[in-house]
Amino acid sequence: MKTDIALKDKSILKNFTKYSLSNVLGMVGLSCYILADTFFIANGVGADGLAALNLAIPIYSFIHGCGLMLGIGGVTKYSIYKSQNSEHKANSIFTYTIYLALLISLVFMAVGYFYSEGLAHILGADSKIFAMTNTYLKVMLLFTPLFIVNEILICFVRNDSKPRLSMTAMLVGSLSNIILDYIFIFEFKMGMLGAVLATGVSPIISMIVISVHFIKKNNSFYLIKVKLKLSKIKTIFSLGLPSLITELSAGVVMIVFNLIILRLEGNTGVAAYGVIANIALVVNAMFVGIAQGIQPLVTKAYGKSEKEVINKTLKYALITMIGLAAVIYTTTATFADSITLMFNSEGNPKLQEIAITGLRLYFTSGIFAGFNIIISMYFTSTDNPAPAQLISLIRGFFLIIPLAFILSRAFGIIGVWITFPLTEAMVAITVATFILKKLYNINNKEIN
Repeated sequence: MKTDIALKDKSILKNFTKYSLSNVLGMVGLSCYILADTFFIANGVGADGLAALNLAIPIYSFIHGCGLMLGIGGVTKYSIYKSQNSEHKANSIFTYTIYLALLISLVFMAVGYFYSEGLAHILGADSKIFAMTNTYLKVMLLFTPLFIVNEILICFVRNDSKPRLSMTAMLVGSLSNIILDYIFIFEFKMGMLGAVLATGVSPIISMIVISVHFIKKNNSFYLIKVKLKLSKIKTIFSLGLPSLITELSAGVVMIVFNLIILRLEGNTGVAAYGVIANIALVVNAMFVGIAQGIQPLVTKAYGKSEKEVINKTLKYALITMIGLAAVIYTTTATFADSITLMFNSEGNPKLQEIAITGLRLYFTSGIFAGFNIIISMYFTSTDNPAPAQLISLIRGFFLIIPLAFILSRAFGIIGVWITFPLTEAMVAITVATFILKKLYNINNKEIN
């Protein structure tokens, strides 16, 4: 009996490692789209280009958020139907997801074509960096369909028992972005236009890699004829909403932080925040990678009512997250000076000072942010989106934005840096207390 339990535990751990490791690597690769732009713009365009990029990045968060919302929302319901052998329902969800992607993409493209200049003004671009901000925004928004459809296909292929192919697609896409960034910015001297073109072309290369899954006819999902049912659209939106809120809030928070920092430290402060925000994208991608890695396993187990698999998968995810958070904090605190220098090609001492302090304070948030992201995905994966939505809303909007204004007024730029870790800690402690209380009540009922 003990041998059977040990074998089952080993199988759960093996699956967790296979899916999470692949997805962490892939998500880090995907996040490097913008990080590569940051590095090459910092060295090829300078601090003004870095400030312009940081003002435009929140819009990428909105696009990325819509892709994740549709991908995670669609694939969660798809996987539940698949585990219950409801093939037609599963494929109808995939079809709805693609249709919604095209519809949402049209909205973003219209904004990019007709209103990029107004958007640049709203985001805080002054005359010095307006042209660069506008260029980046316009081109990025016109490439929206590629970003969103790529996100969806990666999610569905991962859930179609091909986590390594999803990882490969994300990594190859990211590598191509880095290569194209170098070619367009340094060889062709295209500046901001070159950076955003490199980012926009990368999902095409990622989808070429993904196409292997369809060419070899390994896919168990495909487009079918469907009748419009608002209930299915609502289901996709509901399950994917926490992922959208997380990304939208990241964009909104960046806008708020940019405006606050512009008031406190000017364009140099925004450039320093650009260093921190873009490294945060990679760090966040690691935690999201663990969360998205457990999603197929938890959803499948939920569809089959395998509670033990769900609980142990969640345990492995939290243990991995804690170890990763410790490494991230140690690295950013120890090497803050060297990390900042990589993005400070002009050797601006003020930028260096602001960014070093920010790095050492901002990333104290790791363990709390990781916990919140994983728990939110756990609720989504078990077809229980309401708690996930609440967690995402509190940490993304209701708490962090008021705290940013209060703390920046009280402590200046230091208040900006401590806003994020304080918000994540407050949410994590509240959520953990709620879960422990719930488990305590369940155990008491069982005893009585």
